[in-house]
Amino acid sequence: MPSRFLTSDENRDLGFGPALASASRTRLMNRDGSYNVVREGLPPLASLNLYHYLLTVSWPRFLAMASAAYLLVNALFASLYVAAGDGALGGIGVQGVGDRYLAAFFFSVHTFATIGYGSITPVSLAANVIVTVESLVGLLGFAVGTGVVFSRFSRPTARIVFSRRAIIAPYRGITAFEFRLVNGRSSQIIEMHARLTMNRLKPDGSGAREFFELELEREHVPLLPMSWTIVHPIDERSPLYGVTEEQMRASDAEFFILLTGVDETFAQQVHARRSYKPEELEWGARFTSIMRTTESGTVAIDVSRIDERTPAELPPPAGVPVARVQIGAGG
Repeated sequence: MPSRFLTSDENRDLGFGPALASASRTRLMNRDGSYNVVREGLPPLASLNLYHYLLTVSWPRFLAMASAAYLLVNALFASLYVAAGDGALGGIGVQGVGDRYLAAFFFSVHTFATIGYGSITPVSLAANVIVTVESLVGLLGFAVGTGVVFSRFSRPTARIVFSRRAIIAPYRGITAFEFRLVNGRSSQIIEMHARLTMNRLKPDGSGAREFFELELEREHVPLLPMSWTIVHPIDERSPLYGVTEEQMRASDAEFFILLTGVDETFAQQVHARRSYKPEELEWGARFTSIMRTTESGTVAIDVSRIDERTPAELPPPAGVPVARVQIGAGG
């Protein structure tokens, strides 16, 4: 419910605030849903959350970091074993420094991972102390690593594939702002809700921005088995009514899409965000169908064609709007 203490723009600014919206000269939300906001003035470690970072970083980067940490720890302990002296480890024999370090490195791997082949053993007190410390580090490290990997697998996230471009398309005798999306995972999302907000520079030249929540043809679908073309009809009540492509670019408009749904597998809510700028908006186009019927009679959708469009003639701006009829979520 809108607050009676805030202005209409403040109620619709999604939390960016009028000061940020007016000061920013770039898009407020990136295409991947992240925000263009940098926090400054915090202590160096105050904003560092290693656990959150390890949960949200991509899998390739996570595996690269885990591998690098594993090699670095073993390299550090190998240096300690070599520094402990020639007789610290039994089974190495008389070797050069490089060979001793390599043997100590693999002994560290055996100790860290609790493999213990027994071909090399700690002999001196210093070596046994290092083994004790490394064993503790290994046990704690694998426990923490297992927890992080489990959390990454068990954390429900949405992978919504959006069309790279939004379009201004003909729609029931008028025009509409449209974009398309599809669930990029085999899991099912239910009770999907969409919210579309636009911000643009005010026409008074003050540099301030105004916000509008755009009415959707359909803002909720109970199920999302196929694609969903989200439509904002541009009628007399729309802030886009009568706006040309040049005017939209001059006003530096930005469209925010906020999606919420429930992942059926985990029974937990998931989110997705996206934004479109005027240069990512195509005027006079229509999305092509990405559905087909297989030989077995089932329906298939080709996600790789989600951005396919065909040219379409827009009705004249003075066209008479017609009554809007809600349609299904297939596209």
